[in-house]
Amino acid sequence: MNSLAIGIVHPAFEQLKRLGRFLHLVAGLLIMIHAFNQLKQPTVNYLYFWCLLIVSLDIIILALVSRNLIMEMPRVNLIFRFIECVMFAGVALLLLVNAQWIMGFTIAVVGLAYVYLFYCEKKVKHEESITFLHTGVYISGIPEGKFFLWTHIDRIQANYDEITVHTAFNKTLVFPLRKNLQFEELEQIHDFCRHYIGN
Repeated sequence: MNSLAIGIVHPAFEQLKRLGRFLHLVAGLLIMIHAFNQLKQPTVNYLYFWCLLIVSLDIIILALVSRNLIMEMPRVNLIFRFIECVMFAGVALLLLVNAQWIMGFTIAVVGLAYVYLFYCEKKVKHEESITFLHTGVYISGIPEGKFFLWTHIDRIQANYDEITVHTAFNKTLVFPLRKNLQFEELEQIHDFCRHYIGN
């Protein structure tokens, strides 16, 4: 038996996909607010103001145009998420250098949250799967996937459109499938279960 990877609909990934557009809007609005806040400073750096404003407008327009940017244009999504991370880091650094501690640390925390989001979104396109191996079952997840040894699995129920994993830790994990299983794939899953957990 060879290992078998099946595409699943993972709740954590789905939630991230739904939030992605909203979080781009939030980032764009925060950058825009900071840009207009620059106009209130005693000395205004207009180049900095216009750079912030243009980047914020780009991000907002991108978020409004695309419904599911993570799946439709994953590279573009990651580029803009990276730009957001860099912008937040730059703004936080500028605020901290000017001794605006509370706002600087707040923006730094927001920037770190966006770095984490960037890390999670890199995994969305490729890792939404359940993989049956000779050593156990790997289920993708955010921030990290979970690996269950066969001894930690009580039962697996596989249908053409859904897989349910019952673990020895009294946890039940239900995953709808991206596409229905072929008969051969279903039989291979049943072979794994018969061989390693006897059901």
